Parts: sequence; C-alpha cells; structure tokens
Amino acid sequence: MRTILTFDISDVAPYINWMYFYFAWGLSGKPEAEKARLRGDADDMLTRMSAHYKTHAAFGLYDANADGDDILVGGQRIPMLRQQHPESADKSCLCLADYVRPLSQGIPDKIGVFAATVDKSMECDYRGDDYLRMLAQTLADRLAEATVERLHEQVRRTLWGYAPDEHLTLSELHAEKFRGIRPAVGYPSMPDTSMNFVLDSILGFSDIGIRLTASGAMMPHASVSGLMFAHPEARYFNLGKIDEEQLRDYARRRGVPVELMRRFLAGSIQ
Repeated sequence: MRTILTFDISDVAPYINWMYFYFAWGLSGKPEAEKARLRGDADDMLTRMSAHYKTHAAFGLYDANADGDDILVGGQRIPMLRQQHPESADKSCLCLADYVRPLSQGIPDKIGVFAATVDKSMECDYRGDDYLRMLAQTLADRLAEATVERLHEQVRRTLWGYAPDEHLTLSELHAEKFRGIRPAVGYPSMPDTSMNFVLDSILGFSDIGIRLTASGAMMPHASVSGLMFAHPEARYFNLGKIDEEQLRDYARRRGVPVELMRRFLAGSIQ
C-alpha cells in the first residue's frame, strides 16, 4: 500500500514542536519575551505561507522481515547498523532490524517507509532580507517535521491502524508517548544519508517533489525520510561509533565501495 498526501499549512502548523524552532535560533533558555517576539513573527509568516504553500508526504506499508541485521522490504534488502557499545540496561547492542520479525519464523511482518517535504519555493522567499529568509527556512524545516508528526499519527490510527484508539495531546505526541518509532535517515540510529537512494527506489520520492543529490541529501532541504516500526518495544537509540570491521561488512551488504561508504559514515566511524 502506498499513499500520497498533501496538507494545508494550517493542517500541520499545530504539530510544530516549537522547542526545536527556538533551538535553531539559539533561544533555548533565553527569556520568554525574546521567544514571544520571534513566535509572533513566525505566526505572521505562517499565515502568509498558508495562502501560497502546502506540504507533502508519501507513505508505503510493506511486508517485511529481518535477515540478520538486514531488513527485507519491497523487494529490497536494507542493511542496518548495530551498536558496538550498548547503552541499555540489559547491555544489548541495538539494531533497527531487531524490531522486525525474523525471516526464519516464516511469517511476514510489516514496516512503513515515509518521506515528507514542503513546496520547493518556500525555501526561496525573502532573498533580500536575511532575517525573514532565515525565518522562512527554519519554519520550512519545522513544517516538514510537523508533517511527519501528522502523518505518523494518521499511520498509527488508520493507514496502518495498529493503534486505532489512540488519542494523544500535542504535548504527548512531542514526548513520543505513542507506540512505535519513526527513525529518520541521517539521525542517530540510521546515519547513512545514502540510505535515501534505497528508500527512494521503494517509495518514489519524486512524486512529492523530492530529488536527491549525489550524496543522498534531499532537496528541498526541508525534507524528512525514514522508516516506521510498530514493535511495542521499539525505541530510539544512538548508534555511536562503528569499527572498521563493521564498516566493511556494512559496505559489502550495501554493495557500495568501502571508501565511498567511509565518506557517507565519516561521523560514525571510530
């Protein structure tokens, strides 16, 4: 199942996590008056954006199984990386493939693949005004993330439907009180941006206006992609540093030259 969705700005703006917006502006811990002035400008800009722009999302729900540290989905093998140094109390080294039913059990599981973005021109406004341009860009980033928050809620309730009776407040959503996780490409548990090439081949990012650079970065910059897991014990984790042996094993499983993969994972190698 594959679904393409378009949202009005007014549909996703309530899902914005303003904490990250203030962090982007260096206002974390600053007086509330400073935040209030910026929030007022942001709300005014959101009103103007609502008349011209929309956000977009794609979601696919597919049969999946884990084969070792790989996830088999949509006719593709998606290699995952495993922690080398446990951070959990039980001393286990986590891997996202742990949250998908093993192939050896002979029963298919499910996994979600998602991408979200904003209208391309949203990032190009106000070129003659540094303050307004930065405000538009940071709002575009937050709107892309808010679109994923809104999408994930819809996935849990209806598109996948594994939590049809969920009713959470926005504060509870931002605190991730829901079942399941949605790790994004480039984030701590899935740091390899070139993974976007694999997810694109499954989901078709271009259908919502996303194109990939040679390194797997998404354009518009205000875009998010990743996987959705429904496993009740799934949680976010930081991969940490991997060693040379895992780098070479991962490059082999991805079918990518080791030195190229070294560049993609430069920040994650010991």
